[in-house]
Amino acid sequence: MKHVSSYAIKGSVVNYRSGPETSHRAVLMYKDLGCYVSDYYLNTGNGYAAKKWSNPDDSPCFKPDDKPKPKPDGKPKPKPKSKPSDKPRASTGPMKDDYPCKGGSCSGVDKWNYYTCQCVSFVAWRINSRLGIDINNRYKGKRWDNTNEWDDAAHASGVTVNDTPKPGAVDQTSQGSRYRHVVWVAKVSGNSATIEEYNNRRHKHSTGTVPKSSKYTHLKK
Repeated sequence: MKHVSSYAIKGSVVNYRSGPETSHRAVLMYKDLGCYVSDYYLNTGNGYAAKKWSNPDDSPCFKPDDKPKPKPDGKPKPKPKSKPSDKPRASTGPMKDDYPCKGGSCSGVDKWNYYTCQCVSFVAWRINSRLGIDINNRYKGKRWDNTNEWDDAAHASGVTVNDTPKPGAVDQTSQGSRYRHVVWVAKVSGNSATIEEYNNRRHKHSTGTVPKSSKYTHLKK
């Protein structure tokens, strides 16, 4: 016989009747049989019964993109939950004079053993507060004292030094006294890097730009 139409059985019980009308006597009852075809009945000897689809993949109960996809263990695979990163994000933060030792506090030594309001103290504070790296004047057992020692200390400590700037790097410049000068790289654009610094003007915060082709220490990889 020709398959005329079909429908999905929503209930869990199906009655087989002796004819195609609901007024006919139910001769068989099946539970949880899935999908049946209407307008197509088989004579079982005890009456007419709807034909069951033996192959679920050909079942009219499902549209092609509705068909459940089998899993190796027969169970749907749960979606993996996203996990927060274990590593803190490095952030250069805003460019502003938020150095805690400014003003009347420009005397003595900070907790990283640098003289306050000097360029090294400001940069050490930026590295600690924004990169989460506990740098001090004996970082990794090397001498990070005067700014002219920073690139040598970085090389000896396995810290990357190159001519490629990125936010959060430290630029060691030849500016200033024989001890030179270090500045904090806030952002990079075009052929220059925008920096923050302290004590370029005595005990003051300032910003400026430096050429990309400089010497940059990258404490954060």
